[in-house]
Amino acid sequence: MSSEAPIRMFGADWCRDCIRTKKQLDELGVAYEYVDLVAEPAAADVAKEISGRTSIPVVVYPDSSHHVEPSNADVEAKLRELSLI
Repeated sequence: MSSEAPIRMFGADWCRDCIRTKKQLDELGVAYEYVDLVAEPAAADVAKEISGRTSIPVVVYPDSSHHVEPSNADVEAKLRELSLI
């Protein structure tokens, strides 16, 4: 993961929560690496290993913590905690 994109988000374009979280990160101007589970199906195993679940999106933060299906408020609070916004 590059230092320019401290956040990694696992998602899919058919997932409404993924679309919402991507839109939020874009609007906040936060750099992130998007891992498209449709284009990279094997990455679903990585996301499951991180979260212990098959739900998406999985958002992984620079402090190695993560959210699964986070609300916008959860994401914003975590970004503020890490001084990313």
